[in-house]
Amino acid sequence: MMQAGRLNRRCVIQQPGTATDELGQPIPGWTDVATVWADIRLKSGLEAIKAGAPVSTVQASIRIRYRGDVNAGMRVVHNLVAYDIVAVQPDVGGREYVDLVCQVVS
Repeated sequence: MMQAGRLNRRCVIQQPGTATDELGQPIPGWTDVATVWADIRLKSGLEAIKAGAPVSTVQASIRIRYRGDVNAGMRVVHNLVAYDIVAVQPDVGGREYVDLVCQVVS
């Protein structure tokens, strides 16, 4: 059973916006899906050089209560940090929680 005390970070789950301008072109942006409590665990960090500039990538695991409407391509925002969801891993035994495999690229 998941302990509520571990879900101690208030986060917003967002999906890419679907708004379009008057020409039918997509308008970049994000739309809030839900505000949830989460347990954020940073896994590792990696620095690399891409296109001649240093890039830092941080991997994280974010656990939330079970939701069926979260998928890869969405993001989780906490304290102005956006975690891109790479994969969604539901718990093996049922519908208690979901682990979101995320990364932050800066």
